[in-house]
Amino acid sequence: MTTISPETEQNLRQVFRRFNRFMLLMWRLGLGRFINFWPEGGGRIMVIQHVGRKTGKTRQTPVNYAEIDGEVYCTAGFGAVSHWYRNLLENSEVEIWLPNGRFHAHAHDITDQPNTLPILRQVLINSGFAAPAVGVHPTTMSDEELAVATESYRLIRFTKTQPAAGKADLQWVWLVLAGLLLGIVVVWFKRLYDEGDES
Repeated sequence: MTTISPETEQNLRQVFRRFNRFMLLMWRLGLGRFINFWPEGGGRIMVIQHVGRKTGKTRQTPVNYAEIDGEVYCTAGFGAVSHWYRNLLENSEVEIWLPNGRFHAHAHDITDQPNTLPILRQVLINSGFAAPAVGVHPTTMSDEELAVATESYRLIRFTKTQPAAGKADLQWVWLVLAGLLLGIVVVWFKRLYDEGDES
């Protein structure tokens, strides 16, 4: 089993933070279903929309997930210190953005419930490169090795209650880009037409 130093863990946090910003942008642009096309590499990614426990502001956090028997699961890989996880403890009513739509859901920490290791293993398999990056290899580790390696992890279950009405708030960007492209094409054809008349 591979262990990582606190310095390496801090560096990985920074990498994941930047990666999460990119993933959130993709979802806001309406590309959520497309970023899940390669789960073995990039992982299966959803977004949790939750409320900040101190600010009361709406926050969005991309996470890896697994859907099993209609329930959705994710893990806080950096443990109970993760801000989004602590927000869920304060307010468990969230919205989750999945490739097939957005849903209101109730979040519940099931870490200490029995027989959850197979669920955690599937979430980690669905994380693509993320779990191996921190020294966790869910496809090859024994149950005992995986339990030790993920001792500080928290496992969260999301029970969907009803569809949510929200949609990608940056989809207008595609209309602007399409308009710009159309304008360029029109100018290009007009120039060709004008050059043809001159000849």
